[in-house]
Amino acid sequence: MFKKYTLVTLLLLGFITNIRADTPLKTAIASAHPLATAAGFEILNQGGNVFDAAVAVSATLAVVEPSGSGLGGGGYWLVHRANDNTTRFIDGREKAPLAAHKNVYVDSAGQVKNPRASLDGATAAAIPGLPAGLVHLAEHYGKLPLAVSLAPAIRHARNGFVVGQHHLDLLKYRETVLKQFPASSTIFLVNGQLPEKFALLRQVDLAETLTQLARYGRAGFYAHSVADKLLQAVQQAGGMWTAEDLQNYQVVEREPVVGNYRGIKVTSAPPSSAGGIVLLEALTILSAYDLAKLDKLTRIHLITEAMRRAYHDRALYLGDSDFVSVPMQRLLSEDYAAGLRSSMRMDAVLPSTQLSGDVLPDSEGGHTTHFSIIDTEGNRVAATLSINFPFGSGFVAAGTGVLLNDEMDDFVSHAGPNGYGLVGSAANMIAPGKRMLSSMTPTFLEDAGRVAVLGTPGGSRIISMVLLATLDFAKATSPMSWVTLPRFHHQYLPDVVEYENAAFTEQELVALKGLGHHLKATVNPYGNMQAAVLYKHTHALNAASDPRGEGLATVK
Repeated sequence: MFKKYTLVTLLLLGFITNIRADTPLKTAIASAHPLATAAGFEILNQGGNVFDAAVAVSATLAVVEPSGSGLGGGGYWLVHRANDNTTRFIDGREKAPLAAHKNVYVDSAGQVKNPRASLDGATAAAIPGLPAGLVHLAEHYGKLPLAVSLAPAIRHARNGFVVGQHHLDLLKYRETVLKQFPASSTIFLVNGQLPEKFALLRQVDLAETLTQLARYGRAGFYAHSVADKLLQAVQQAGGMWTAEDLQNYQVVEREPVVGNYRGIKVTSAPPSSAGGIVLLEALTILSAYDLAKLDKLTRIHLITEAMRRAYHDRALYLGDSDFVSVPMQRLLSEDYAAGLRSSMRMDAVLPSTQLSGDVLPDSEGGHTTHFSIIDTEGNRVAATLSINFPFGSGFVAAGTGVLLNDEMDDFVSHAGPNGYGLVGSAANMIAPGKRMLSSMTPTFLEDAGRVAVLGTPGGSRIISMVLLATLDFAKATSPMSWVTLPRFHHQYLPDVVEYENAAFTEQELVALKGLGHHLKATVNPYGNMQAAVLYKHTHALNAASDPRGEGLATVK
């Protein structure tokens, strides 16, 4: 169940911020941790802009939420600069090492050699993109020196911060893996055991790595002493990294994908993310229906059927567009959506087995992080960052404090089921230097009166969460509505509708089963959406942080 709060508590925590039009406010920030939100405002108070604040929030989340992101991971930053109306997508997704190949985790018979090799330890780690992304954002969009914007993160790493229950729950989930690696155990455990609640987590080596990044820019991570320590640790543990991998890593600026849903401009993530295409494809399918005039059961049914078809195309066609040809124009066209819509019935499902195409097992870790920032001029950032599974690979490179990702598991494999049930195709198979497909979906929504910034962690369920929030935005609701909305999800395979307990009534469950849907309640609520909105006519701001998490949304 969701955490229970009184209205006073919610206001104190900043989950709800109602803004009067005449209040002289500048910026709204919603992030997954109060210290990260505070870091953003600290930098704004020093004369930084929204993009400097985004550097500070990103770096601070890498310190205070190590279960979800970090310097050893990657991410996406969807940015809009108001003075020249520039909207860009900064792709800082991790890349496969140059020594990687499609059969790196399987033997000649196509059988998995070690089921944990793509999940735990140095063998699971792709080349990190987050440090390069921070440098790029600061140099191309920020006003302040990188050293200033990184100062809050460095301080929290060196001095420590108090860990909460969310951190401890995820630490327990990965405790066995963290115990395998001395550098990881020393940082995150206490004498090999879980720390107590409210314990102080200090990361002195990470503070020094951040200091090197602040001093030397990208060379402070991808070269010099930090790179030497990373390579030594990874290679000694059997990983594939080389100095060339680190030297060659670059972020890529891309054009976002843009579409329209019933008068709402939707701007979202292009490949190497599947998020924007799947989101817009589902919205285009649904655009022919006036959902507001339909009964709730029919709405749920149609939304689920749109999810099924859009996720099916994710499995068949999507991958790193630098390596494969993604038929983006076709997937987002009205004619294509009409064709998909023609197979949708109001009174029955089309089983996923009747959709065409050969797919392979795929997986995607569910623990990520997101933050949203917007100011009264309309400058904004939606950023989703990840190291894949909670605490990534569990492997800290000795002497760096850097917890490495396990993003290699986000590629498809020829063999073996996975814990998330996603499927894919050759478009997302491992290749040297390739970015693995992601579902991260940082998104902007804009209509005649509002501009919204939103996104969430959640693995394969990210896209469906943003879809439901977009449909809620269309009803002129507030950010708090978007982030608290009960959620349901269908990803083509497995052919199951996952749902939070609050999503459907007993009568609706019976009726959905009658239409042919297979239903599965989630054990816990999922997602941790962060959202902010600018009201164009009044220049008022509003922001909300998902009460499923421990984040903070504030307007100042």
